[in-house]
Amino acid sequence: MQNKYPPTDQQKLSPLKIVSLAGLAIGAIGLVCILAFLIFPDPLVNMFIKPRIIEAFAEAYPAYAIRIGNMNYSVLKNRFGFDSVTLNAVDSTFSGNMGPFSMRGIDWIQLLWGGSLAPDDFAGTVVDAQDIELNFRQAQYKLRCRLLRVSVPDSEIVVDTLTLHPLSDDEQFFAGSKFRKTRFRLIVPYARLMGFAGLGLLQGKIYRTRSAKIHDAFLEVLINKDKPNNEETSSPLMPNQILSSIKETLQVDSLNIMNGRLNYGERFAVGSKPALITFDSMHVLAEGIANQGDPGAALVIYVQGNFMKAATMNVQMSIPCTSPEFSFQYSGSLSRMDLSALNPFLEKAEKISIKGGVLQAATFAINIDSGRASGDVRIVYNDLNFALINQDTGSDKDFFDVIASFIGSTIKIRGTNVPDKSGSLKIGEVNYTRKQDDPFLGFTWFALRSGVGDVVGF
Repeated sequence: MQNKYPPTDQQKLSPLKIVSLAGLAIGAIGLVCILAFLIFPDPLVNMFIKPRIIEAFAEAYPAYAIRIGNMNYSVLKNRFGFDSVTLNAVDSTFSGNMGPFSMRGIDWIQLLWGGSLAPDDFAGTVVDAQDIELNFRQAQYKLRCRLLRVSVPDSEIVVDTLTLHPLSDDEQFFAGSKFRKTRFRLIVPYARLMGFAGLGLLQGKIYRTRSAKIHDAFLEVLINKDKPNNEETSSPLMPNQILSSIKETLQVDSLNIMNGRLNYGERFAVGSKPALITFDSMHVLAEGIANQGDPGAALVIYVQGNFMKAATMNVQMSIPCTSPEFSFQYSGSLSRMDLSALNPFLEKAEKISIKGGVLQAATFAINIDSGRASGDVRIVYNDLNFALINQDTGSDKDFFDVIASFIGSTIKIRGTNVPDKSGSLKIGEVNYTRKQDDPFLGFTWFALRSGVGDVVGF
């Protein structure tokens, strides 16, 4: 039967109208999605984006497992936030976690649509991380940082309250090996790096910083000399080796440490108090830190500090940056001091207690060539008076007291070393060769101590 009312042109949908209606529908759906993302971004981020991040990380770093807490996103600030991030090595040699963590200033839309980010896309990036904790179980150390802020547009990195210390106490740390070890503790309350090349860092080509300033840092070094050296282990890395081991270009124009402290200790029995050398109120300026450059390029370090809370010490070092050999030079001076201030070290390390004596002045100049130290130490002092300490009882009683006790014996102690009428005095000869387990600071002290011993007669 024929249709009584055939369709008119007005009732037909033209292709243009179909496309228009489809566009409106897609636009409406897109608008709804955008509104949903603006109003409820966090559920969508946790549902779709977080799994993608975890999956991409697992593919790139299969030796590690990552766990991410709740994520959040601020459209107005263009900032992604994470409540927490936990990272663990599959072999359990490393674990790390951090608290609130955020990144802003990145073109996330491009990334979400399947695009990739180039280093230039991070030019406006600012990263804030809190409560960072890294556990290096193989090395037995833990690193903590309360706050880390990296701002690429400001070319600035700020570190607040960073600490590095063993995972256990000293006894457990040293008991873990039958050989001698060196234990470090580091506290950096505040540090700021300015003028760093953020985009070069992202490209992995150059690590460059115009200046770094560290406030109130404290470094403690302790060696357990109650155990033998391990002849089979590799030696601690020296500055030139550390610089040359970095494949990328490293350059720090200046490093400034203000009001720093350094404690160097040697322990000679389990649970005993260590022989201790201290530096307080230290000002350290290092210039020319680099791993590439002319053969004559050198890292120059200036140090001034309070030595053993009794005298002012000045030290200058020059360390070739690109030399494959452990070679450098250092020199310095020490002001007037009461020599009994050295007892916290001498009583434990040398079994000697100074009863009297005054240092008028001291200077030293030492050269190290392939691990062998030579040079001279000039010490002007008078009325040195000391006693030997009984190694079994720890007492200096009933032992030969003062210098006269050693006259004519195999050990010749010089109680006074002042210029004679001609202006000459005994000059100490530095003669020390680096031992396999000597760390840099320990070697520097041992070389200087050899010259002091040559003057005094130890």
